[in-house]
Amino acid sequence: MAKYKKERSIKVHDGDKKGKQGSNNNNNGGISRKCALLVKEQRARLYILRRCATMLLCWCIHGDD
Repeated sequence: MAKYKKERSIKVHDGDKKGKQGSNNNNNGGISRKCALLVKEQRARLYILRRCATMLLCWCIHGDD
């Protein structure tokens, strides 16, 4: 029996082909997207930290009853 390899084709999106100006805009979009993701992650971490601190404070206050 003959074995055949299946090759996967990878599509690469070059974005707008407007020259250097288009690539600069695309690069800035990537940087702002990364910043937005970092801000979102930090916001989530602060939310979890705030919830934990609130839970511990409530536990300390109401634990003495």
